Amino acid sequence: MKIGITAATGQLGKLVVESLKQKVASENIVVLVRTPEKASDLGVEAKAFDYSNKESQVEALRGIDTLLLISGSEVGQREAQHANVIASAKEAGVKKIVYTSVLHADTSTLSLAVEHIATEKNLKESGLTYTILRNGWYTENYAGSIGGALAGGAFIGSVGDGKISSAARIDFAEAAATVLATEGHDGKVYELAGDTSYTLTDLAAEISAQTGKTLPYANLPEAEYAKILTSFGLPEFLAQAIASWDLSASKGDLFDDSKTLSALIGRPTTPLSETVKLTLASLS
Repeated sequence: MKIGITAATGQLGKLVVESLKQKVASENIVVLVRTPEKASDLGVEAKAFDYSNKESQVEALRGIDTLLLISGSEVGQREAQHANVIASAKEAGVKKIVYTSVLHADTSTLSLAVEHIATEKNLKESGLTYTILRNGWYTENYAGSIGGALAGGAFIGSVGDGKISSAARIDFAEAAATVLATEGHDGKVYELAGDTSYTLTDLAAEISAQTGKTLPYANLPEAEYAKILTSFGLPEFLAQAIASWDLSASKGDLFDDSKTLSALIGRPTTPLSETVKLTLASLS
């Protein structure tokens, strides 16, 4: 059985490939990437693939039985891009698609949820067998701000006391590899999140404990947070999006206590403290 993985040179995709190689033979894995040369270090077959180029997708997908469709990175274009891939997969004879969506997509106020729900609907109506992985937040999404927070003297955001049930990217990658390599997941929608939740005040306290420096969490109004992000050099649309995601988190959109993710991967999810430790080590 051939398993195809889109966006396999991305941060999540690479981890999925490495995890999947522990479960199935490398010759049964095909990575579908914009630039195959950049996938040479993955040790598997690589084919050129572009979410926006439907004409070339069908040929690239031929011979693939199960496809992991990792959601595209071009927010605003993903609904159309994913629809292209689903149609091409059906035409190419792909039997099953596993799709990476977002946590509680059907009830979430996250702006990201709109395109995910559209793709989920498209997938369910395609007639293909499917599994939907509703991934929660990667802990790295917040850990990536640790360096700036230490330099600025505070961790900032607009989450308030909202609880975040994040997990490390490797946890979500292992879940995807498990679903791709094992039976019993057809037609399932999995809500995937970390075993434990935290607030950004908790995150700031963890950073403080590990560095020995007092780092407070400063909660800001959404507009003010977006303005500060813009001053850091982020494009205005991205700054506003990030601030809006924090506001959604304050409403509980990134919280889940089902422990479905740890059940899938057969181990506890990576603790917040471990991701903070690894991030601090990379900064030193």
